[in-house]
Amino acid sequence: MDEILRIRKKMNERYTMKSRRRKQTRGRFSHEHRSKGKHDIQQEGWGTIVKKVFFTILILYLSFGPLAAQDYWTTHIISVEKNQETLEKLSKMNLDFLMEWENRIYIIAYFEDFPQLQEENVPYTLETFNLYPFKQTQRAVQGGVNGEYHSSRELEQDLFALEDSYPNLARISIIGESIEGRNIYALKISDNVLSDESEAEVIFIGCHHAREWISVEIPYLLAEYLVENYASDPQVQNLVNQSEIWIVPLLNPDGLEYSIHFYRYWRKNRRDNGDGTYGIDLNRNYGYQWGIDNIGSSPYTFSNTYRGPSPFSEPETQAIRDLFAQRNFTALISYHSFSQVILYPWGYTDQPSADDLLLEQIATDMSTQMQAVNGNDYGFMQAGEGFYLTNGDTTDWSYGAYGIPSFTIELPPADRLQGEFFNAEEDIQSIFDENLPAMLYLIDWSVQNSSPPINPPQIIRRIPWKKIEVIQGIRDEPLDKNRKLASRILKKRSSKKKPMEAETKPITGQTHAQKKGKKNKKEKKIFKE
Repeated sequence: MDEILRIRKKMNERYTMKSRRRKQTRGRFSHEHRSKGKHDIQQEGWGTIVKKVFFTILILYLSFGPLAAQDYWTTHIISVEKNQETLEKLSKMNLDFLMEWENRIYIIAYFEDFPQLQEENVPYTLETFNLYPFKQTQRAVQGGVNGEYHSSRELEQDLFALEDSYPNLARISIIGESIEGRNIYALKISDNVLSDESEAEVIFIGCHHAREWISVEIPYLLAEYLVENYASDPQVQNLVNQSEIWIVPLLNPDGLEYSIHFYRYWRKNRRDNGDGTYGIDLNRNYGYQWGIDNIGSSPYTFSNTYRGPSPFSEPETQAIRDLFAQRNFTALISYHSFSQVILYPWGYTDQPSADDLLLEQIATDMSTQMQAVNGNDYGFMQAGEGFYLTNGDTTDWSYGAYGIPSFTIELPPADRLQGEFFNAEEDIQSIFDENLPAMLYLIDWSVQNSSPPINPPQIIRRIPWKKIEVIQGIRDEPLDKNRKLASRILKKRSSKKKPMEAETKPITGQTHAQKKGKKNKKEKKIFKE
């Protein structure tokens, strides 16, 4: 409490100051480095010459150019055509995938990736000079240091403002500190916020990954919506009265600040790895199935999916671990971008969890209600069924260690006018609006099903790249037969233990049946949550 009072005392002064200046300066680029149009790289003919010229220019620049500019000039964005042959080749490479757009996969490629792409005969298109930050046209900046998006200090200011304005509903806790000493805040919202009641507890987490600015805004706007509408909206009042809602809008404040001021594509935290590289992927640093293989996370410090030296090695993930140990959470959503998809465990394996049908049903109902707002269709799938496996991530840990329904929501793809990968500021509100029903739905589900399972789910041992026969059979059969077969498997698993048996209760009456025949295990989107 002393720390919170000290921060509150200095808040007005701090809010008017400029963001913390780094000692390290960064170079800027002149217009001569910018390119017009796309440079298509082909496998043969003149494409080979273009490749050689590109490598020559890049090597010369890295050798003689300013070291301060290396963040951008050792990083390029490429796109490749999505087809089975390319996917198989890419699966062998440790790449940083951004998103899928119009049947092309967009990748952040480092200098050392290009020889491997060439060796694997993967044709690609260089997109760097067509996208942000090289192409910035009529960018709307209406707010603070990074427009309508929050910096860590601006978020701190707004969280304290919510607590000041609604002291009976909102209470701030400092749950940890980042590598660079910034506070990590959790905001609790409940009708008796100063008391710990025997109520359903739901947690919403934002910004594991620094460049995903929209993932800060959605959980923060939920907090704002709940306290501002408590007195006038019976539904909100009912949910807040029966639950304790915890919101951690910014888990990676150091990375966010670095992304704002120095390098927009920064993903990890700011851990000095001691070998000239920085950062650990916080969403690969959780303890459940951490480092089970080098496919779902990387052991290499330079990788954007570097999992760290040990589980929970980072103070940011420790903050979530310790908060869970003190609370009794019954459901979780972790926000990321991009891909516009709802993911649920398991992520470390392509085999389903014992609660796969329940998790699918909740995801289906959330997707249905989200689509009703703006017409945007959020796909849904088990995370490990996508192109990528992930180990050591948030939702596998919260489900695996605590047995609670856990979801990653990948927020919508970028507005193409704003650099293709980044949402326009004017879209923040509409993205929140379509996510709000899913948030309220999950809070309501938790209220109706507030007793979590006694035992965590059993670990499934995965054979990499090989589906067990029965699971392959399930996926190859028609949808109706799938459900019956999966139900029999679930019953067999549940005969010894029955975690999370209760059915969901949709708020608006929209049910799983409304989505029948539209189960979104259609074309899989590229994501890397």
